[in-house]
Amino acid sequence: MTATPVQRPRSFPKRDVPRVELPADADELAAEAAAQLGWHGTVLGLRLLGKPVYVVAELRTAEHAERLAAGRLPVTDRADVSTWLWPELAPSAPPEAVEIVGLLSVQRHWRTGLAAAMPFARYYREAALVLPGAAVLTADYVDQCLPRARAFGLAVVSADEQGEADLDLAGRGDRELLEDDALTRWISEVVYARLVETSQEHT
Repeated sequence: MTATPVQRPRSFPKRDVPRVELPADADELAAEAAAQLGWHGTVLGLRLLGKPVYVVAELRTAEHAERLAAGRLPVTDRADVSTWLWPELAPSAPPEAVEIVGLLSVQRHWRTGLAAAMPFARYYREAALVLPGAAVLTADYVDQCLPRARAFGLAVVSADEQGEADLDLAGRGDRELLEDDALTRWISEVVYARLVETSQEHT
């Protein structure tokens, strides 16, 4: 009986794809991008739901003063914050003490950036991806990223080798947003806690 030769899959030489790196520290790029977009506020690096994002925010002076007077410190436990939306507890919930100006996702690749930004960008009027300049010079970026960014109304900021930011795509402010819910209330408290912590560090 003649043995049947084993058909081995053909192997192809691997194509070396250069790894795209951020041209500067992510914190610096986020600050540069916020300035390029005209966003005013404190740039905070956060990890929300396991995703690294930057939130640009400002304190609401009156609400912050009210909470200080009442001893209502920031609450970052998500389960506790969610109870504030219950009808019986909503009247006694503390006021939101921050204004979220915008949200940034600083990543080496647009797919990673989009994955990090989208769970939150659906709630906020201003949101942007921040990418290395080398990442926006590819066919994949032009054919895949730009149509998605336009569809979602996201801005795209590119950073050159010196870390200087340039607006590659303007965001769309008329996009439909989800209504505020327990998630956005919790995000506000997390941002509030960081703003208070940051202000204390500078005093």
